[in-house]
Amino acid sequence: MRVDEIDVPESLYYSKEHQWLSVEGEKCRVGLTDYAQKQLHEIVFIDLPGIGGAVTAGQIMGSVESVKAVSDIFSPVSGEVLEVNKNVQGSPGIINKSPYQDGWVVVVKTSSLNEDLKSLLSAEAYCSHIKTLLEAK
Repeated sequence: MRVDEIDVPESLYYSKEHQWLSVEGEKCRVGLTDYAQKQLHEIVFIDLPGIGGAVTAGQIMGSVESVKAVSDIFSPVSGEVLEVNKNVQGSPGIINKSPYQDGWVVVVKTSSLNEDLKSLLSAEAYCSHIKTLLEAK
């Protein structure tokens, strides 16, 4: 799906804070949406939780810095961080080039997936959310 020039893959879940989530068995891969990276422009730094760290759905788990601003990264699920994308830590601009593939940020082993998914948006609902934001500008 697309809204203006913004890609929204249908197979993912989304938060209103512009994180995406891919369910991979008991694990969830998390990243920043195409909308988020386009709003931030050139991403120059990312701060992520360490492996083994706990994250809580809806709570800040890190931050991303661009030439324009610093923004918080919110965890869409609760659980334990199993992986951190070292490529993104070394070259955060990967998020700008490939937000849904190479630009993922963490993998979380979730403790409450079914509950957490209730608060996330489908691709269609996220597209509606983006349209509302774009119309407000």
